[in-house]
Amino acid sequence: MPSYNDLNGLMKFLTRPEWSACFQSVFDAHFGPALDAEDMVFDDIVDILGEHWALTLWGCAFEDFLTQNFAVEGGNFVDEYLKRRGWKESAQTKAYMRALRISVMSLYEVSDILPGESFMARDLLRGGEPITVTEGTATKTLKQWDRIAGRIVPMMGRNVLSGSVLPFTQPAADELIEDLRFVLKKRQADRKRFVRSEDLKAEASMFTVAWLFDTLTRSVAAAAPEMRNSDGDDLLFHDVRFPVASGATDKRIAARLNTITTLEQASPTFWNWLREEQAEDNQAPGTGSSIDSILESGLRVLGNVEIKGRFVKLSANSARRASSGADLIRHALGDLVGPPLTEIRTVEQLMADAPAQDQVETGSDIPPEIYEQVVHRHMDRQYRDTLDQPVGMLDNKTPRQMAKTAKGREKVANWIKYLENQTAKRPNSADTVATYSFDWMWHELGVADLRR
Repeated sequence: MPSYNDLNGLMKFLTRPEWSACFQSVFDAHFGPALDAEDMVFDDIVDILGEHWALTLWGCAFEDFLTQNFAVEGGNFVDEYLKRRGWKESAQTKAYMRALRISVMSLYEVSDILPGESFMARDLLRGGEPITVTEGTATKTLKQWDRIAGRIVPMMGRNVLSGSVLPFTQPAADELIEDLRFVLKKRQADRKRFVRSEDLKAEASMFTVAWLFDTLTRSVAAAAPEMRNSDGDDLLFHDVRFPVASGATDKRIAARLNTITTLEQASPTFWNWLREEQAEDNQAPGTGSSIDSILESGLRVLGNVEIKGRFVKLSANSARRASSGADLIRHALGDLVGPPLTEIRTVEQLMADAPAQDQVETGSDIPPEIYEQVVHRHMDRQYRDTLDQPVGMLDNKTPRQMAKTAKGREKVANWIKYLENQTAKRPNSADTVATYSFDWMWHELGVADLRR
């Protein structure tokens, strides 16, 4: 049985020539800027972003089309369809079509999510108090303070999302807000903080354009060729751990390591493994910019060696370097160490594990609840220090400084929301970082009243 938001009848009606031409003009407004800039056609979006997002974007244009009036018989597509074909639709479906007919695309901040049930949506463009939106599917993936663009329409005493919703990154959302206000300022005598519904209705295509530019840019970056080090090797981060033999001391191990001419001691327990030639004379052709560290002496760092606990650890960023470095250590240390164990991580895995500084060693028998407390106390100290440090998102002022003015308090609230949102998006929602609470920070900075 068709659901109330089944728009198949409307879509079939779109094949009528007069309406097809009208829709094309709306389609061009939504996709023309991005397609022209990237020298693409719409089918390329399917190839790059996948069919799901291509259909969602097409739906954004279609829903905008439903709200517009054209210089053809009937004027509005929904009105004309219901006049000629409305008898085929249920009362609920007709009500949904009429709701879309007068709907407005806007940008919302998500909070108070009940998975499978509802969430609160605060309109970032038109202002007003957050409203409850009944939603079963999206609430299973939405995170606190996510920003989404979509149409919220009333249906049977509830607020529901239309079929086409675009998730915005915070930078893209902020840029969209500024762009909309800039465009609308040209039409208004004074620049208003909030936008009127009628103005948003006229600029619905800006949401699609902004999302598409942002997403295509990030997709192209993600599809870049594999990163390599200066030797041309694929980046694979190796941690080679040699267990220290019984009776061996750190002093004896350090003395042996100092016999390796390519190791430069930086501390009693830490060495840089260096290439003997100058870095600029030894970079593999075609590898682009090197990600390796280069010391003031001009020598390139191939890896690091560290005495840590009862292990001698070699860190290197490729399989070839790890193998060569392990041979050096094995030859120098001999029976002072046992056979090594190696952990390998890709760039993606390394990024997913970040921030590593927020974690303690996990290879112990610490109970999970105690481990979580340790990590959270560490994060408390880190973030408390941050309150007195310049923050880029806060115009390079400290959070405490920004919280002293009305405009600054809003920026501080958005900064904390960003921290909460990024923490909630950790790959594992149950890990010790994802469960960290920023409640104290809202009160510490006196902006708890803006947490809505």
